[in-house]
Amino acid sequence: MASASLLLAWYDRHRRTLPWRGTRDPYRVWLSEVMLQQTTVAAVTPRYTRFLERFPDVAALAAAPWEALAEEWAGLGYYARARNLHAAAQAVVERGSFPGDSAGLAALPGIGAYTAAAVAAIAFDEPVMPVDGNVERVTARIFAEQMPLHAAKVRLARLAAGFMAQPEARARPGDFAQAMFDLGATICTPRRPACALCPWSGECAARALGIAETLPAKAAKKVRPVRHGVHFLLRDAEGRMLLRRRPPEGLLGGMLEVPGTAWREAGWAIEEAMPFAPIRAGWQVLPGEARHGFTHFELRMRLLVARCPSLPRIEGFEAHPGEGLALPTAMRRLLALDAAALPVAGKV
Repeated sequence: MASASLLLAWYDRHRRTLPWRGTRDPYRVWLSEVMLQQTTVAAVTPRYTRFLERFPDVAALAAAPWEALAEEWAGLGYYARARNLHAAAQAVVERGSFPGDSAGLAALPGIGAYTAAAVAAIAFDEPVMPVDGNVERVTARIFAEQMPLHAAKVRLARLAAGFMAQPEARARPGDFAQAMFDLGATICTPRRPACALCPWSGECAARALGIAETLPAKAAKKVRPVRHGVHFLLRDAEGRMLLRRRPPEGLLGGMLEVPGTAWREAGWAIEEAMPFAPIRAGWQVLPGEARHGFTHFELRMRLLVARCPSLPRIEGFEAHPGEGLALPTAMRRLLALDAAALPVAGKV
């Protein structure tokens, strides 16, 4: 078994300086873990600090209207995280405090096994091992687990939990968990792991076999399907935009969008999409398309633009400033298409 004391000694010398380190506040630990899901440390760091300035504690987050949270989360992606964050904050306030163990944390809305274990280990010193992609990779290499990752997940979680059984890890569960995160993020990286710098290099079965870089084994990636949409950007004389808020459930739930058609596999003819325009106007078809990758499909969007003296009042639509508005990345790519479209194609 790879030595917990060796890893902790390495961590004490080389730990990353991150804004969510050095705190045992469960709110701040939880927020960082949710933000870091499917998002890089570099992207999260400034957003984490800004988020805390607006919502400094769980009570402030619970009391905030959804629109304020949606605005602050815009651009981070995976918007179901924000909806669950809001619901869980309200549940914590209602019960009076955070649950103090992983089982209680996992009962909160949207908190899965990994996040519950991470918060429990870091904030409450529960000796549980949170297993993320970094931990899976380190564990697969230490034990030379060559099964494809999707089939090996249960075994890797069990093997990773064995690290936490060591007395040194149990005495410092939060530090040990974060040491595993740092080892995977900085040394035992997906490509070209720096094995010579690894505190566990002498205990790594994959290194001994010369196969560290090939693990964990992954199944061949499936080709993502493509979906298509057409959107309509209406501005007034002052540059304000007519936007629509998406339904609370589903993709980009509760976020603002440039109104348009549904996203479907078949392409849209412009004439076919026109009934989805918010008003009859001199719509101009912009050249090119905006593209955005979601987890399970690639989205390709055409954009039509029009101007009017003042934005109409239509139920379900909202007028918003043309500058400085927080929008999901997919919508920002549509606006970039608008900004870059010179000259405009033609009217329909």
